[in-house]
Amino acid sequence: MNHDEQIGDVVNFYDTHPINEQQILEKLERDKVDPNNVTEDVLQNYDQDHFGGVAANDVLASLAGIDRDCHVLDVCCGMGGPSRYLAHNYGCRVTGIDLAESRIAGATRLTGMTGLGDRVEFRNANALEMPFADGTFDVVISQEAFCHIPDKDTLVAQCARVVKPGGRIAFTDILVTDSTCQSTRARLQREMTFQELASAVSYKTALEREDCSLLEHHDVSDKWRVILADRLVMYRNLKDQTVDRFGEAHFARWDSAYSFFVGLYETGELGGGRFLARRNTD
Repeated sequence: MNHDEQIGDVVNFYDTHPINEQQILEKLERDKVDPNNVTEDVLQNYDQDHFGGVAANDVLASLAGIDRDCHVLDVCCGMGGPSRYLAHNYGCRVTGIDLAESRIAGATRLTGMTGLGDRVEFRNANALEMPFADGTFDVVISQEAFCHIPDKDTLVAQCARVVKPGGRIAFTDILVTDSTCQSTRARLQREMTFQELASAVSYKTALEREDCSLLEHHDVSDKWRVILADRLVMYRNLKDQTVDRFGEAHFARWDSAYSFFVGLYETGELGGGRFLARRNTD
């Protein structure tokens, strides 16, 4: 499969994802929250589509030293929940990029609702071809998204290129382990669009190749095992909305794929890592 086909699969995966702009707005409506008068303090309870929610944002922000003087790049920003959260709670500027135009459009509209458009912007862009000058950002972040991107060496090179010397790269990602077999990798690529999954060692090697120092690596596999079991229940609770929008067959495929994915944390075939790297200064 070439990169264009891989990219197309990832875009389709997120265009039909159970967590989407419509789902967020419907949940706000059910909870009697006026979308024309919603603050980030409220919206952040509905729009965090990553492992660990707002608490995970705070951990990453602390790790990367994000403050109001930072310009942050959120790679694969999705619906923009972390971008808005960081801008609102830490006072920084955030630029988010994502391949899926539907996610960027939704992220932009949700950001407009909260009045954060002066500090948060989104662009439809490929993480392997970032449309930014060298050394644009103080911090690059991402959460459980690099797994969808092929060619991790180019991805890491792009992250290192756009961050300033002395700047930080902080991210979490789904990782292979010594137990991950080839048939598991193939199924995850087919059903979850996980492309060329990396390991902690391969990320360290790629970062060092781009003149970055890996400062911290935390194994979060045990924590994610619990979080993912809860997320599976959450997705199943969205069955009616998912079926209404995408059909019964789509929900069945999603449930099968996500159940398989979650089970791999029980068997140890998948792990998780949180990384902090710094681009070296001359």
